[in-house]
Amino acid sequence: QVQLAESGGGLVQAGGSLRLSCEASGLTGDYYGIGWFRQVPGSEREELACLRWSDGSIFNTAPSVKGRFVISKDNSKDTVYLQMSSLKSEDTAVYYCAASEGLGSLASDYDYWGQGTQVTVSS
Repeated sequence: QVQLAESGGGLVQAGGSLRLSCEASGLTGDYYGIGWFRQVPGSEREELACLRWSDGSIFNTAPSVKGRFVISKDNSKDTVYLQMSSLKSEDTAVYYCAASEGLGSLASDYDYWGQGTQVTVSS
């Protein structure tokens, strides 16, 4: 049973940094992809970045956050991170990690989701 648990959200000032964590379990296989998404009310979930669970190699980073957000994996902890820097008020959203049986760029490609963590950037 795949389980994902995000942590690390909170309130941060514009220009600041925050690191989100996604602790994963039950990913028994080399073909999973792990992605970070965010969602604001009234909008669809936006993929920010994803990597291959097997080796932690980055598959994709969205142009909207490239250069500011970095996805990474700690193999020893089965945890995927999203390091966010130079945060802007428009980064305010609920952030989710998700797992897919393969690599995808759409929310519909992902099969398992965490509960989400709120990030609020004050200007």
